[in-house]
Amino acid sequence: MVQTTDPVTREIVKNALMSAADTMALTVVRTARSAVIKHGMDFSTALFTADGQQVAQGLTLPPHLGSMAPALEGVMTAFGDDVEPGDVFANNDPYEGASHLPDIFLFKPIFVNDTLMGWSCCIGHQTDIGGRVAGGNACDNTEIYQEGLIIPPLKLYAKGELNQAVWRILEKNVRVPEKVLGDVQALLAAVRFGERDLLRLVDDYGLEELKSYMVDILDTTERLTRAEISKLPQGEWEFVDYIDNDGIDPQPIEIHAKLKIQGDEVYVDFEGTSPQAKGSINPNFAYTKSNVYAALKCVMDPAIQSNSGFFRPFNITAPEGCFVNPQHPAPVAARGLAGFRICHTMFGALAQAMPGKIPAAWGGGEIGVSFGGYDKNRKAWVYLEFMNDGPRGGGPYADGGDGLSSPVLNMANTPIESIEADQPLLIERFGLYPDTGGAGKFRGGLGLIRDYRILAEEAVFQLRSDRSDFRPWGVNGGKPGSATKNYLNPDTDLQELPGKKLMTLKKGDLYRVIQAGGGGYGDPLKRDIYAILDDVQQEKLSVAHARAEYGVVIDPETLALDTAATDALREEMRS
Repeated sequence: MVQTTDPVTREIVKNALMSAADTMALTVVRTARSAVIKHGMDFSTALFTADGQQVAQGLTLPPHLGSMAPALEGVMTAFGDDVEPGDVFANNDPYEGASHLPDIFLFKPIFVNDTLMGWSCCIGHQTDIGGRVAGGNACDNTEIYQEGLIIPPLKLYAKGELNQAVWRILEKNVRVPEKVLGDVQALLAAVRFGERDLLRLVDDYGLEELKSYMVDILDTTERLTRAEISKLPQGEWEFVDYIDNDGIDPQPIEIHAKLKIQGDEVYVDFEGTSPQAKGSINPNFAYTKSNVYAALKCVMDPAIQSNSGFFRPFNITAPEGCFVNPQHPAPVAARGLAGFRICHTMFGALAQAMPGKIPAAWGGGEIGVSFGGYDKNRKAWVYLEFMNDGPRGGGPYADGGDGLSSPVLNMANTPIESIEADQPLLIERFGLYPDTGGAGKFRGGLGLIRDYRILAEEAVFQLRSDRSDFRPWGVNGGKPGSATKNYLNPDTDLQELPGKKLMTLKKGDLYRVIQAGGGGYGDPLKRDIYAILDDVQQEKLSVAHARAEYGVVIDPETLALDTAATDALREEMRS
């Protein structure tokens, strides 16, 4: 076969496409209205070939890695050849390729004269999408129709003209239209910038040559991915992790994954996973696969690009109607929690396949909260936040990071000043919480504590958290991280809340969350005693915790280390 592209130009084009996707992402950050997108960074951008293959993804959310192509496939299936210059398509229907209703996907077809040569895409998590609970993320919905406005694949713009009916329907079905419509306009700006930059590459290289390089980029990514897979340990491994419950049925949900690496192919089978849940934490199968991609990407060369070429060596299966492959009309609004646990399950299997290389489970408890209500003028307000800035698990060479996002996520926390300026909420406490990291030679990262005080007359409060019953697991003798704790009015009229809850709060009420800590790595009695002393001095560990978990004796008054007593206690604990 004659080589029609050269590797140097291929790298230039590849980086230009990635730069274009990143420019789209920066456009969203600079123009979005809501905290969940602008500060939390819950969005992604990408570019596609004409036939719907993802060729570049911006530096945004890894779990969106494989979520965008199925949503575009839903659009292409629905419209076929009915695609014109100036069109912009929208889709949020999880059963037509999208992810969950709060995530609105926009796709802009890119034409050169009358030839379709690609697509630009932006997905953004909306502050509200209607439905029975503000924020669109409640766990206790029992069918998708309760979760909000379903937008099947449709044209938001047709030949450059806004579909006013769709725009008005969206405006009238959400509680905070100024934020939602503002964020959708930010997504629109992003897909238009993607179109602009892709057409500039056409000017530089010509249409046919650029299309050849896009195909070459995908094929090269596939070759590199297969080469990386062939270097991984060969064999089969199984792991089971659990979600505490779905907020309706108290029974835990089992996620059972069998990982097989054979040659240059990866096989993941979820046979044995619990049936689909009654509540809204089901992930649709496209999102399940996307999280498998994200987890495996973490153990490969980071230089390998995130595109459809990366997906090709993966074979992912799950029985229809199981938790990770639910069937219509199963609710999926809070499916982000399930995505984390799918990744935990994959890392648990990888820890067996690659001993000494995979860290313990990260903590955080996958906490999502929303507050909503009306001011004295009956104007709605909604605040939505995902506390994904949590603790990492301890690793083979270092402690887990405190207050970092999980390994498969790069969202950010929302600044306190932004919350308090825009919402009737007061953040009275935010910081690391001692003694939460799992004990180990390398301890797990500390969980965060956050206190929310209600300043409005009342607010509907929705809580989605986990890891209260099944704590983040340790590795190689490391202990689990602490459990997630949720409290109402802890300093006045203490009430411990379940991990999933919907309730009305009154003015002056205080909600406190303490995240689960990351799991520990290795035998806690092998941890350096001076590292423990340093943790105590920094108030990351209490004197009592250091003694109970690590066998280290420290004077509570002077914080002086008693090495003789420590040696004796550790010997007693070992025996």
